[in-house]
Parts: sequence; structure tokens; C-alpha cells
Amino acid sequence: MTDSFPRRQARTRRFTLGAPRGITVSPDGQRVVFLRSKGGTDPLNCLWTLDVATGEERLVVDPRALDTGGDGTDEDLPPEERARRERSREQAGGIVGYATDRPVTMAAFTLSGRLYVVAFVAGLTPRLVDTPDGVIDPRPDPTGTRVAYVAGGALRVYELAARTTTTLAEPEAEHVTYGLADFVAAEEMGRMRGFWWSPFGDSVLVARVDDSPVQRWHIADPANPDREPATVAYPAAGTPNAEVTLHLIGLDGTRTPVQWDTAAFEYLVDATWDYTGLLITVQSRDQQTLQVLRVNPVNGATNPVAVSTDPRWVDILPGVPARLAGGELVWTADCEGAHRLLVDGEPVTPPSLQFRGVLDVDGDTVLFNASEDPVSIGLWSWSRKAGLQALTPAPGVYGGWMGGGTLVVSGQDLIHDTPSVRVRPATGRELTITSFAEPPGLEPRVELFAAGERELRTAVLLPSWHEPGQKLPVLMDPYGGPHAQRVLAARGAYLTSQWFAEQGFAVVVADGRGTPGRGPQWERAVYRDLADPVLEDQVDALRAAAQRHPDLDLSRVGIRGWSFGGFLAALAVLRRPDVFHVAVGGAPVTDWKLYDTHYTERYLGRPETDPEAYRRSSLLDDAATPATAERPNRPLLLVHGLADDNVVAAHTLRLSSALLAAGRPHSVLPLSGVTHMTPQEIVAENLLLLQVDFLRTALGVPAPPA
Repeated sequence: MTDSFPRRQARTRRFTLGAPRGITVSPDGQRVVFLRSKGGTDPLNCLWTLDVATGEERLVVDPRALDTGGDGTDEDLPPEERARRERSREQAGGIVGYATDRPVTMAAFTLSGRLYVVAFVAGLTPRLVDTPDGVIDPRPDPTGTRVAYVAGGALRVYELAARTTTTLAEPEAEHVTYGLADFVAAEEMGRMRGFWWSPFGDSVLVARVDDSPVQRWHIADPANPDREPATVAYPAAGTPNAEVTLHLIGLDGTRTPVQWDTAAFEYLVDATWDYTGLLITVQSRDQQTLQVLRVNPVNGATNPVAVSTDPRWVDILPGVPARLAGGELVWTADCEGAHRLLVDGEPVTPPSLQFRGVLDVDGDTVLFNASEDPVSIGLWSWSRKAGLQALTPAPGVYGGWMGGGTLVVSGQDLIHDTPSVRVRPATGRELTITSFAEPPGLEPRVELFAAGERELRTAVLLPSWHEPGQKLPVLMDPYGGPHAQRVLAARGAYLTSQWFAEQGFAVVVADGRGTPGRGPQWERAVYRDLADPVLEDQVDALRAAAQRHPDLDLSRVGIRGWSFGGFLAALAVLRRPDVFHVAVGGAPVTDWKLYDTHYTERYLGRPETDPEAYRRSSLLDDAATPATAERPNRPLLLVHGLADDNVVAAHTLRLSSALLAAGRPHSVLPLSGVTHMTPQEIVAENLLLLQVDFLRTALGVPAPPA
């Protein structure tokens, strides 16, 4: 391991390459299908199976044998597929997704926009299907006789035996697509798909998306002025969303629209279709009502089966609604201070356990994530026969899949270098799916504690070479906002923080109000104010950490972050320069009127009805205020990818203009061709090196011991 940690982390995509992922368990529990590249620096995923009875792992598809994708960075992807990967933050190449029939005997996948199918039980020879170019999201029907896919915005079905293609739905206008998720569904709701097979394979539920009402933004590439700017439909807060409707389409082309009040419930959250029936989940624009509707597949009529309301907002939790084999509804509700799991309308988890989402349903058993302590995400199950059961030890962060009584558990903790994936059959010995991920070669020295009156979950990391009595400058390293935690009982969560510590800092990571894992009241504490509560919690965590560790030098405090963390970093030096002395803000949201509808309006409402909430949460007024002796200007480095279509570069540019107009020095690092992700190896490595150099210079930090 002669390369630096930043280079190794960039080359291994944060040490995720070579680890098993994308797992599916067959309904009989005898086969596990998964993705994995062949090494810790190999970016191309292959498709594999595990025979549960024998423990044998088999390579099913190696993309190098099928495609000219090279090292995974030069694949010829359709624009819609590139957008899907950006929404899902996919950094690998090769086979990044697949879908199977119901018994998991075959799978469909794409490489460079071309459709392949492969059988697991015979031959294992992938077959290239003759289809139009630009295939996206292929999905076999439950019987494995057909594959539906999207190409050119049209939904098509390929008959495997006859080798014929039928177009079921074709766009009627330029801005219409069938079978794809709209922007906010993919970016904010976690719905990456836009069509669902019936359980009998005789019809398809299809989302029609018309984004003509959505405003157009233009993202230019200033480094290449000869190129046309990319035009994106971006639904910013307060502006129109795409119009999303659903249609039941038979294989004979008959079409039946699904009927619900789309004016009152314009967000399509998800759909699920099994032998017990078809359910869709819809949400109102203000997100104060979430409704589950049963759909009549014959005439498209709907009637509600569950409704959740809240005067602020209703959370979308993954995996619900679902149903047991007998048709009982699996749902969630907020009561007694907790997100709780409901089965057939009755809570089956106690208020002391925060339900996080359903992972799988195996007959009458529900597999789900939940937390007793927010730093740990445990794996739990519930059934009428066995009741509520904890399946994993604490502390740690776990995920899982289940089928035919076989349980697959992925887990990471504070002890082991890399995550593990274990298979627990209903009978027989436990198996481990091999991981080729590289060990990071860096051991986080992390202390977790609850800080202050609000018991803010906080981590402190010190250099391995630190001796008591040595004063250390402090680096706050937060995300700090909704949807994401940084303080977890998982070693991999602290690798970058520990590297910064080794450069001469005491690193403090804190999860404040608004972050998940502590219940509805905690998450809703940022309602109408995304700035003051989160910043106050960072200050409180910093001071609590200094009380526990007197070597923390509060006269030299820096803060860094990306996305919401970048917003928080810039906010810190603008509003609390008495506490924070330098900041690095990566891809920051500086003006919430420029961010998308679903995320922003959940917390701040509509800008035309609550402008004060937007002003309170914006950085632009702070930047426009000239510095004074009482509120001095602090060094601020703003970093932004110019190709970012999630947090567009206008955020940083408008903040920079306001700072310049107020005579406030600052630095801007534009990243040509870089999106909201930074997967490029050289970019990812040098970003860390440039940040640490900027922080050292501003805080007067000497180079660490050799």
C-alpha cells in the first residue's frame, strides 16, 4: 500500500469496489444472486450466483466478455441511464442493476444501452437481445417469458421465445415518456422505476410523465464553449412539477387510466402489485397527506386503504406499503414519539424502537430496519408466529434480504475493516459471500458520545500520534441535514475523517436536529428553518467535545462539508465567525429557491407563501453583509462541479457574487465536467489534498509527524 490514502480511496470508490451488492434471494431460498466486481480497484460489476445448498459461488456474466465498456468510465450510455445513475449516486460500471422473474431463474440487464438476458438454471450463457439502442431498466415478467424495457421514452415488450418486440406505449409529444421515473421521484422519493408487471405477466402498470410544465435550465460547459449547453427540466421550489399519471396497459395494447385526484395528490410515490392486488401510494404537494390506494385493475378505479397526515409533513419510509401472504397491509405510523411498524393497522414495534423501513416480506414474515440507538441500524423481523425478533447484534449498521426462509445479512461495525455479507439458510450452515474489497489501511480512532442537553450523537477522532497535552486545531466534518447520518457505529463512516485527523486535526462529527434515527419530533425540528437549529447543534457539539477533550483548541476551528454539509460549512463562517475560523463548502445549497420542489417545500413550504422561511435559510443575505470587527470575514473555499444538475453551480456563483459585492474575500474552485458526485480518481484525490492545504494554511497547522 504505497499510494496515499486519498488515492486509494478514490481508486476503490471509497473501498466499495469488490464488495457484494444488489442482492436477490430466490423465493425457495436456494439461490442468492448478487453483483460484485473482481477486485477492490475493478470498477466493472459482474453478475454472480451463490448456491445455498453447496456454498458454491458462480460467475454468471463478466461484462468484459460482452461489451467494450473498457474500465467502466467510457461506456456508451443513453442519456436517461446517465441521469438514473446520477440520481442513484452510482459510481461503478459494468452491470449496475438487473431484474429477475419471480422464481429467480433468469435475469435481464443492460450494458451500454443494449439488452441481455441470462438463465441461472441452464447454460449461464448471456444472450444479446435485438432491440433498439438506448435500452433502460429492463424487467422480466413474473413468468420469465417476456422482458419489458424503456427505449426512446417508449415502453416496449420483448417476447423471448418468438424474439419479437411490441411497443405498448409511445410518447405522443416531445416531453412525454412512458415507464421512467420523474426527477423528484428518483432524486427525493427513492423511486427509480416507472413500470410494474402484473403478477400474471399479462399487463403492465405504466407511469406517463409529461415534464413540459417544468421550467428548463441550461447547464453549460465553460471549459468547452463549442458544446451546446445541456437542457434539463428542473422543478425548483414553487414552480410546476412534471405531470405524472398511471395507465394499465394490456399486452394487446388496451389501455385503462388509473383514476385518482392528481390535482390534490400530484406526487406518485410508489406502486406494488402482487397476488393480493395492486396498491399505489400518492402524496399531496404540501406533503401533509400520504395516501395508499387500492386499484381495480379492470377499470382503474381507486379507493383508499390507508391515510397518514401531519400538520408539517409525512415521511416517506422505504418498503411500505407491503403485504403479507394473506393480504394484511404492512404500513407505518408516527405515534408515541416514534416511527412504528403497523401490520393490519396494529403497531408491532414498541415506541422505544424507531422503525426505518421494510427490506423484504417472506410469506408472513416482515424483515425491516430499526434503531434502539440512532447510531446503530439493526435488522429485525416480525411474524405472528415468532413476534418481534432482533436479528443482529448492536452496535452496527445492517441490511438484509429474505426468501424461502433464507436470510442474507450485510453488516458493518466499529471493529472490522470491511462490511460482511452472510447467508443464513433456514436449515444448514451459515455461509459468507466473499468480498474482494480492499482494506482501507487506516484505523479510525473514534469515540462516540451524546453531547449536551439534546444528547447530540457525536464522534471525536484524534490523530494516532497525538499525545495528551498537545493542542490540536478542530475540524468539524458534518453533513448535518435531513435524510443522512454521519455518526454511525460503522468504521467505514470515519475513514476520511480519520485521514484529516492524521493531518493534524481533532475531527468532530455531529448529527443535529433534522437528521434521521431519532423520531418524528427530532426530524421536524427544522420545519421552516434549515439553518439556525442545525448550526446551533454543531456549536453545542463542538463545545461538548472540547469539554471532554481539553486538547481541542477552540481558537482554531474549521468546518468542511458537501451538499447540505457544504451549505452548513458556509453558514458556519458567515453567521458564527466567533466560533468557526475557516470553511470548505462543497456543492452548497446557498439559495433554497434554486433547489427542487419535493425536498425544499417539505421543510420550507412554498416560497410565494412563506418567503421568510426561505430568507431565514438562505446564505445570500449573510454574504451581502459587510464584515465588521465583531463579525470578521473568515477564509471560505467554495467547490462546485459545473455539470451538477442537482445542486446547480448557480448556488456557488450567486453566493460568490454577493460576497464580492460586500467586499468579502473568498476562494472558488470550479470543477469542469464534474457533477454532484466526484467519482473521477484524480478529482476525488486532489480535492482532499487541496482542502487540507487550505485548512492548514488558514489555521496555521504544521505538517504532521512523518
